[in-house]
Amino acid sequence: MQERHERHEPVARYKRIGESKMWRSFDHAFNGVIYAAKTQSNMRVHLVLAALVLIATLVLRLERIYVIAIVVVVAMVLALELLNTAVEAVVDLLTVAHHPLAKTAKDAAAGAVLVASLAAVVVGYLAFYEGLFRNGALVYNAVQQVPANLVFVALAVVAIATIFAKAYVGRGSALQGGAVSGHAALAFAGATLLALLVQKPIVAVLGYSLALLVAQSRVEARIHTVFETFWGGTLGVLTSLAIYLVIRPHVL
Repeated sequence: MQERHERHEPVARYKRIGESKMWRSFDHAFNGVIYAAKTQSNMRVHLVLAALVLIATLVLRLERIYVIAIVVVVAMVLALELLNTAVEAVVDLLTVAHHPLAKTAKDAAAGAVLVASLAAVVVGYLAFYEGLFRNGALVYNAVQQVPANLVFVALAVVAIATIFAKAYVGRGSALQGGAVSGHAALAFAGATLLALLVQKPIVAVLGYSLALLVAQSRVEARIHTVFETFWGGTLGVLTSLAIYLVIRPHVL
């Protein structure tokens, strides 16, 4: 038995190492998003527009296929903006003196973002045109899909708001610490949406109880302070509540 335990112990150790590396990879990736939001005005504009466009899909009650198309082009624009930021950083790092090729590299990266943005405008126009002028049967089908889209969009907007908060305060990393707890924000946003959509006390109590457990775990692990989890929870509740109040008159 002892030999078998010793044989499996390295496997468990390597598994823990792999999980740690994966966690660090996610942390570095989110740090890149926060860095771009903090230093690049274009990234901040794209994030704000992304939030507004996602909310507009709820107001116009777009069909699921149009929401998917918009999500894809929004993600494409944000991803290319991140690549543009990376190209600029690498060029600035490697270029000692001004060189025409450095300008070409930066211009080409910015051009990629421009092309993606133009494609996003075209897709948005086609999707929202359909949302504005379709017939009554399609409106009914779209209304049936609103709750699912509402949850997705609300959580996405909460995540974007959390990125802004972390970018401007600049303390901690994307997944570790920071002035606002992203985990608490998403947990309380989800609990608020459950309470508003289901409208049953027992569901609301269970949802907020789970959200409190998430916040408590962040404090117990000393990743966030009580105030940081409080502000994260407040951000999640207020954002999801505001989106619901905007959408509710259109659903009724």
